[in-house]
Amino acid sequence: MNVLVIGGGGREHAIVKKINESKKVKKIYCVPGNGGISDIAECVDINVSDVDKLKRFALDNNIDLTVVGPEVPLMKGIVDEFENSGLRIFGPKRDAAAIEGSKYFTKLLLHKYNIPTARFKAFDRYDAALNFLKDIWYPVVIKADGLAQGKGVFLADNFKDAKESLDILMKEKRFGSSGDTVIIEEMLFGKEVSVLAFTDGNTIVPMVSAMDYKRIYDGDKGPNTGGMGNIAPNPYFDDKMLDVVVKTILKPVIDSLKKERIVYKGVLYAGLILTKEGPKVLEFNARFGDPETQVVLPLLKTDLVDIIEAIIEEKLNTVKIEWEDKKAVCVVASSEGYPGEYMTGFDITGVEDVDGLCVYHAGTTKSNGKYKTSGGRVLEVTALGDTYDEARRKAYNELKKIHFDGIYFRNDIGIV
Repeated sequence: MNVLVIGGGGREHAIVKKINESKKVKKIYCVPGNGGISDIAECVDINVSDVDKLKRFALDNNIDLTVVGPEVPLMKGIVDEFENSGLRIFGPKRDAAAIEGSKYFTKLLLHKYNIPTARFKAFDRYDAALNFLKDIWYPVVIKADGLAQGKGVFLADNFKDAKESLDILMKEKRFGSSGDTVIIEEMLFGKEVSVLAFTDGNTIVPMVSAMDYKRIYDGDKGPNTGGMGNIAPNPYFDDKMLDVVVKTILKPVIDSLKKERIVYKGVLYAGLILTKEGPKVLEFNARFGDPETQVVLPLLKTDLVDIIEAIIEEKLNTVKIEWEDKKAVCVVASSEGYPGEYMTGFDITGVEDVDGLCVYHAGTTKSNGKYKTSGGRVLEVTALGDTYDEARRKAYNELKKIHFDGIYFRNDIGIV
């Protein structure tokens, strides 16, 4: 079959690699792709938010299956448009993708169906939000309602910090209309865990759990990023806790959406926190996470295409999904200055010297046989081992063979 993967980051590189392992696949296209993806797929320069052009490409090139990586085309209704044209596509429809596209929608859903999450208030007027912040206990979390590339969440220990965050979202409009409505919620405390699950709207199959390292500096210091590394499975999350999450969060969310006449099919990403009262929801994403995908998919033994087709056909209960009994550690190499301003266009060397590991390209291009940096997060190295220490040593030993000007990575990924 001909497969189209939409997206151009490390997540999509991991998806393309896993799809390329399937005996069912004849050719893979990727829009827009990157330097690493171009080694195994034909990259096509189309904007991922141009749904009409993507649909025309799929129709013109006899695409049998499309897999959507990033959230933006999902929010724009790409699944609805493709299905209306008779195209097979993997991901939730626009109404289901609102679980990521609007935090207010999600909080209302969780509250209505008694699914555990933080207490909250929503505001669409700056003055009302500011007055509320004057009379509450701290610390609190302030979030943009809409998409903000993972950067629209602010932690505030006092009124001064809270006002600064509110100004960024509602006055400066740093994230555009995403900050028209803000969510102010209590801060929860505990270990965080990422649980991704396959679902066809009826059956839910969790993947291996992961632990994300969001902050830029060692010791979880500095500003939040899109993710500086991951490990899987999460060492603070066992099968007993997974059962609790499935029963109190994952299944109730899918069932509650169905009660709202919304069928959710695809990957449901649950960002959770393990509090003293039990696991609670921090956020949901409507797609594979990044860089969680780069640490979870290397552990998947079952053909990913088989899983995707079963979800589309609502037959997920017929597929036995198996995982490697290993630990995985993923370390992100970024450009100096990320998540702030950074320079691009530097030669990347040493990738070909990495031995037996998964190297995923995120922000790279390839020209005349040479890779160059083109983004903040440049690439990731994922290694497997019988222990976290073994996987960690492998990942760092091989990552140190790779070089580009301004390369930066955390040194504490996988220390548990």
